[in-house]
Amino acid sequence: MPQDSNIRSGFAPIWRAVIETAFIVFLFYSNLLMGEFTVANGQGKSLAFALHDFFTEMNFVIAVVSALIGYMVFHCCPAIS
Repeated sequence: MPQDSNIRSGFAPIWRAVIETAFIVFLFYSNLLMGEFTVANGQGKSLAFALHDFFTEMNFVIAVVSALIGYMVFHCCPAIS
């Protein structure tokens, strides 16, 4: 069974990268959600309205690009980590 172990260990860095970038995207969207309620806290503003307001294609692209940049900076630059 050593072959099965080698296959799993080959996917470990990929899963780690996916999880770390997903966490950065989560932090980006949680920051956007907090901003929606603190800056533009209007009368009758609900969670559904805020979610519809900031789940846009451009925000998703910004989140993914910034997550990939953050991942690369902290894992490819030995002076930082």
